Amino acid sequence: MINISPRQLEVFVQIALHGSVRAAAERLHLTQPAASMALAEMERQLDAPVFARERGRLRLNARGRELLPLAQELLERHAEFGRRGREDGAALSGELRIGASNTVGNYRVGELLGTFVRVHPQVAIRLRVANTEAIAAGMLDHSLDIGCVEGPVAHPLLEVHPWRDDLLVVCAPPEHPLARKRSLRPADFAGARWVLREPGSATRATSERVLAQLPPGETVLELDQIEAIKQAVVAGLGIACLPAVAVTDALATGRLKALKTPFLDLRRKLSLLLHRQKYRGALLDAFLESTGVDGVG
Repeated sequence: MINISPRQLEVFVQIALHGSVRAAAERLHLTQPAASMALAEMERQLDAPVFARERGRLRLNARGRELLPLAQELLERHAEFGRRGREDGAALSGELRIGASNTVGNYRVGELLGTFVRVHPQVAIRLRVANTEAIAAGMLDHSLDIGCVEGPVAHPLLEVHPWRDDLLVVCAPPEHPLARKRSLRPADFAGARWVLREPGSATRATSERVLAQLPPGETVLELDQIEAIKQAVVAGLGIACLPAVAVTDALATGRLKALKTPFLDLRRKLSLLLHRQKYRGALLDAFLESTGVDGVG
């Protein structure tokens, strides 16, 4: 009879998320030998390894990838059993791993997390900020519980739920020739020098859609941070398509100017990502409720 304990499951999950026994032991306040013994005993009971050993790191093998979401679900259900079993009704606690693409993580984090953090202060939030492609990958390998992204995501294992409308603007330094024109036409952008986000980001995808509606220009820089792009444009290195929420301060102080481009569609949706196979326990349900997204249940 297999008798795998919650502690062994915790060790397995933490090693899967962090790649080493040492890191898992630190997160769980165990000694490294104790964590190693817990993993060894779990693998002995399963009669199969769940990790491949590669240059000092542990990476999930096929069996481990199949078992990881089940182990996470068992731990969440174990915690819920304890909460519901207490007569006084314990407050939500635990850890929620959230991935946010750059615009959300840097400029809308208050909107995303504020209500939940105020209502559930005992829940630890682990926020990872990366581009949309990286957040989707984190959802698929179960290192993230939920994602919030700017770009379109199409994967059969991921649900996409619209969260907020977002708007981009084409920005230039005030002395740029395009900023001095009273009215602009698409033809005015011929030969324009553009500063773009890196491939894999949602802002890059939107920028490419915009550039496809304009005469050919030149890409002079590719940067992986919105703030870096802002500074490049302020310095006169080119023009850029940036989230409106990210340039409010620069526009207000006159360091940037938003070009009037009614002939361009600069709207997009910010969306929540959920894994179709992930168990939605009390923590995830409470977070989804706090976002106000309809039709998630």
